[in-house]
Amino acid sequence: MNEDLSFFLALERQVWEALQRGDAAADARLLSEKFLGVYNSGFESRAQHVARAAKGPTVSRFELQAPRLIRVNPDVALLAYKARWTDREGKPRVTYISSLWERAGEGWQNIFSQDTEEGS
Repeated sequence: MNEDLSFFLALERQVWEALQRGDAAADARLLSEKFLGVYNSGFESRAQHVARAAKGPTVSRFELQAPRLIRVNPDVALLAYKARWTDREGKPRVTYISSLWERAGEGWQNIFSQDTEEGS
């Protein structure tokens, strides 16, 4: 188990960067086929998440803060953090995020993400 907090933060940043670029292919590589997102808008599958990225950038800037890591087992890790970000319309947002990563072959994929807007 050589993966540490910085390793999983780097993976999570890759997801944010894919959303910032509107890079659906990168988003798809990072998400498991069984991915489930839980958002204010409801449940979202991998296909729905990737389709959103395919429509173009959804994030203009982001900063990940106060990260915490729980190693569930050698092949599963839970990353929780606070994200300060700006959406494509320029609206600043603050969201608390729980992101579950699972080892997939030689790499890792995100299998679950839950976002809670600050103040909700």
